Amino acid sequence: MSRTPLIAGNWKMYKTGPQAVETAKELAALCSDVQDKEVMIAPTYLSLPLVSQAVKGSRLYVGAQNLYFEKEGAYTGEVSADMIKAAGAEYAIIGHSERRQFFSETDESVSKKINAAVQTGLKPVMCIGETLEEREAKKTFLVLDKQVSDGLKGFGLDDLKDLVLAYEPVWAIGTGKTASVEQVEEVHQYLRSLLEKLFESKLANQTRILYGGSVKPENAKDLMGIADVDGALVGGASLDAGSFINIINYNAV
Repeated sequence: MSRTPLIAGNWKMYKTGPQAVETAKELAALCSDVQDKEVMIAPTYLSLPLVSQAVKGSRLYVGAQNLYFEKEGAYTGEVSADMIKAAGAEYAIIGHSERRQFFSETDESVSKKINAAVQTGLKPVMCIGETLEEREAKKTFLVLDKQVSDGLKGFGLDDLKDLVLAYEPVWAIGTGKTASVEQVEEVHQYLRSLLEKLFESKLANQTRILYGGSVKPENAKDLMGIADVDGALVGGASLDAGSFINIINYNAV
């Protein structure tokens, strides 16, 4: 089954509204000839509607960096899936390691957020990954198994038709360290087989599995050349349009 690569830029807590619009417009112009893959950018909540309007009609997709699982209510400071969809987003990043580390995100809350995204028609980008301590203790597969199994518990095949997995080894995020080609290949093969075990081969074959963790123009081609890698979730290198387009065009001669 052919899977369209997805190159996603997580802008984290960077860029004011005007700065985000400027970068988004620049990137949209650079992506005008990109035909063989999807490109998504995830600005802050405040910039989301501005960026969505700025790239309307372009080849760029827009996503949110998070969401809250309740539809509405007295949840000061939170933003619902409906609000994100209305702001122009098509994707939502859920369970990023920084959310897990700094904001007490759990597999249970990740599952609830994925459900909210699915019910609203947003495509969930579910982030998973092990810490350096867990990798050194040879617990990588145990950690990933729990994150995927608990995060997707109770969902049916139709619910997950637009699911995207993003494997981000926590020890390689923002550290300059990158997992080796062999390490990435091993984990992505495992995740594909895990999806088949939990659901069935159709879902396993159609689900895009991204790699995230210090992806740069210099290593993008090698990482994207791995059979079970269907794109990238890029952090710092996506903040500059000129740098990001070089990752997007990893397969250019």
